[in-house]
Amino acid sequence: MSRRALRRLRGEQRGQELPGLGELGLEPAPGLERGREAPASLSGAGRGPRGGVSNLFELINAEESEDELLSREEQADDAQLSKQDAAGGRKEGAVPEEAEGDVDEAEQPVTKPQPVLSNKPRKKKKKRKTKKTSPGETLEDDDLGDIDSLLGKTEGTNGLSQQTQSGVITDHRPLLYVEHRNLNPENELKRYFGARAVLGDQRPRQRQRHNARGTWLTTPKDTWPRYSKTGITMQLLDTRRGVQHFTFKHHREYQQVQFKFLDAVESLDPNNIVPLLEALEPYHVDSLLQLSDVCRMQENQEMARDLIEQALYSLECSFHPVFSLTSGTCRLDYRRPENRAFFLALFKHLTFLEKRGCPRTALEFCKLILSLDPENDPLCVLLLIDFLALRAREYSFLTRMFQEWESHRNLSQLPNFAFSVPLAYFFLSQQEERSELELSQARERAARLIQLALIMFPSVLLPLLDGCSVQPDARVASHPFFGLKAQLSQPPALNQLTSLYVGRTHSLWKDPAVMAWLETNVHGVPGAPLGPPLPPSPCLRRKTRYQSAPRNIYRHIILSEMKEAMAALPLEVTSQPVMGFDPLPPLDSIISYTRPERTNRPSNESTLSLFFQSLLPNFNLQGNARHNRDEEAGVGQDLNQGVNRLMAAMQDMLANIQFQEPPRDDNAEGDGDWD
Repeated sequence: MSRRALRRLRGEQRGQELPGLGELGLEPAPGLERGREAPASLSGAGRGPRGGVSNLFELINAEESEDELLSREEQADDAQLSKQDAAGGRKEGAVPEEAEGDVDEAEQPVTKPQPVLSNKPRKKKKKRKTKKTSPGETLEDDDLGDIDSLLGKTEGTNGLSQQTQSGVITDHRPLLYVEHRNLNPENELKRYFGARAVLGDQRPRQRQRHNARGTWLTTPKDTWPRYSKTGITMQLLDTRRGVQHFTFKHHREYQQVQFKFLDAVESLDPNNIVPLLEALEPYHVDSLLQLSDVCRMQENQEMARDLIEQALYSLECSFHPVFSLTSGTCRLDYRRPENRAFFLALFKHLTFLEKRGCPRTALEFCKLILSLDPENDPLCVLLLIDFLALRAREYSFLTRMFQEWESHRNLSQLPNFAFSVPLAYFFLSQQEERSELELSQARERAARLIQLALIMFPSVLLPLLDGCSVQPDARVASHPFFGLKAQLSQPPALNQLTSLYVGRTHSLWKDPAVMAWLETNVHGVPGAPLGPPLPPSPCLRRKTRYQSAPRNIYRHIILSEMKEAMAALPLEVTSQPVMGFDPLPPLDSIISYTRPERTNRPSNESTLSLFFQSLLPNFNLQGNARHNRDEEAGVGQDLNQGVNRLMAAMQDMLANIQFQEPPRDDNAEGDGDWD
């Protein structure tokens, strides 16, 4: 049924027929007599008794031009305006008696005049609404194809449509935009295995949260302790250029628990941390983080993951009302010790999610960490986000990030982005649903970028092939550009980055199609056995730019626990103690409260120290210097003083040793019983 037929049916069924001349206060034509029927064009031949249609299906095939419909609407409006003028004239007394009599005569055939009068204002509103919306409706029908073409023009500047796997264009959103639904790993598991396999036989009522407060980062479980105020709050510091800066704050009661936690950590006994959670504060964040590491070392992955989720739940319940996870404009300063627990809990949580097989959810948490401090990136998640994007098959996100951040962050100088971005373009070139132009552009970009990566970081090739269990070509393995000489000549900081990338992402390169593409581009690299000569500039840049790694890269390697990268850490990092609740704290930390000095400290001496104390009662490894030490830099000083004190005690002990000759026996040759 056409729109005109529907409008015609809707208008005339409501009694919106054209008013008669008598109702308008005009004299009828001489040929018209009272009670005579109007022409069919005005009265509607074949219609029902009230001006409606007796057979509704007759309107489906009714032929009526748009000009006739518009002319009828104009006539109806003119008649309505004439009626209003006539009514206004009667009110002012300007209408003659003859006209009043004509109106009375015209209204005589009408059985119920009041309903007709009550429908006239609705007729006026309907006509105005119809005239107002009809051009919009025509535009929607005519320009539907133009809208599709405009949407097609809003694709990425690289010629590739920036779409996710769901097909939704996300260019208008910020790069680090976080979606709440992607923070729940159950949603990703449902897409992989189905809702029944994930939720089992639980009924919808059983799936509801037992806690009244809703959270986005984690889902509280029935086995968790009942949550109450923990003494952690979030405070808004300031707002600069549309960016809001927040910080967590510890109340006095929570500070006392924090001091007892530090005492328990110094005792080197994890059993001393458990009473803090059981008796004092079940949601003490640092205790949960430290015990999670202990459970993970004991191969209790489920308990370790559960403790991290409890820490996130406790921190989320203390959020400021205006703190947003999705806006990307909320910042936390890692230099404040109160904020570090949130960074570390998010990082450890995404590590568990990636091992659980939820790379899309882990990518969303990685974007959240980066949005909290994108300038400094205290945990250096830029070394991880490319791997998660490839695992989650979010190739468009990775290429978009490279294009938007390359100008001010120099992402191509990181080995992970130098190799992962061309790999993402290669995977995009294998998607058959894209146009031929997009596929050809993706192939060209992939070939160009992978050759630049091999020129800048040639030491990645052989370890990458070794991780994929692929035997390299003899000409490539023996060539000085890719061989052992390239690996030995690279700076230590670059060795850490390449070892981290190869150890983490080598599984993504095992695809035979990827290996064939890599082999083709290796032989075309300048400096390769079959390629043109290599310019000297990349070699100079490698030697000058990668002298020493910043502290956040060391922190990332420690948290990632990648064996290949851990072995490449310098001695100044591996020699100092590293705690799971605060690994490698910043040197310019902002301390809001300090730990009070104590006279009686718990006994945490080692077995060697207790041995020397048994020999020399005056020996004290701790010394009196601990009472005046600084919280951050005093640990190494105390260790040196303890070692010096130990050496002095050993020298004193050796100097005071006196050897006594054993008593001589006169009967030296006497018979002795040796049984």
